Amino acid sequence: MPQHRPAEPDIQRYYTEVFAEADRLHRTPQGRLEARRTRDLLARLLPAPPASVLDVGGGPGAYAGWLAAAGHRVHLVDLVPAHVAAARAGCPRLTATVGDARDLPLPDDSVDATLLLGPLYHLTGQADRVTALREAARLTRPGGPVVAAVISRNAALIDLTAQGRVDERSWRLLRRAYETGVNDPETGFTTAYFHRPEEVVAEFTAAGLPTPALYGVEGPLWPLLNALDTAADDRLFADAVACAETFEQDPAVLGASAHLLAVAGTADRC
Repeated sequence: MPQHRPAEPDIQRYYTEVFAEADRLHRTPQGRLEARRTRDLLARLLPAPPASVLDVGGGPGAYAGWLAAAGHRVHLVDLVPAHVAAARAGCPRLTATVGDARDLPLPDDSVDATLLLGPLYHLTGQADRVTALREAARLTRPGGPVVAAVISRNAALIDLTAQGRVDERSWRLLRRAYETGVNDPETGFTTAYFHRPEEVVAEFTAAGLPTPALYGVEGPLWPLLNALDTAADDRLFADAVACAETFEQDPAVLGASAHLLAVAGTADRC
């Protein structure tokens, strides 16, 4: 049985010692917008429950627990052992193991749908990202969806500028990340890759998947939510959700979201 490859030390350290991923989706208005929109999209894109869902890179279980509560049979895989332990403790209905998105010891066609809502963030090499997508396609029954999230190429520069957190040094780092897609951990985030929409399409097709449908998750208003300290402003939050829904598949606006969601059904295998 193949063994998972360990996460890069920087990623392990970041999610174990620096950043509490379990708090991210409810700590800020922007996080709540991401969670709300991602759940809305998954409700539309996944098979109706009960279905078997593989959540690769599922962290401490923010979406896996929600899907299990809805009646899906969920298995979560994550590189960070602390995330796997948190997922098991937080939702006894799901199963969870430590593993690497590029090499999972599971049989072909074993699940109805596969989620990659994290691995493509942290694989900086295109070949590794294509390998993770190809592995997701292998595990998903023909016709089932592979759903992958990526961070927009524009997100870091927009977010930190909107919050007034950019100085001369960080501006150079952020501009380099914008030009290359590869984030320097000196920005405060960990090892990461930021996608342009067309790159996601190319990586899906390189993995043998059909051309994916792309969705902007947060829409263009997300920078306002944190920059204006809108924790109590329900109207602006509702407007941001409505705006994201309106523009979610507009090619001219996709890159304005902090995250993109790509989905394609797996093809029949000969």
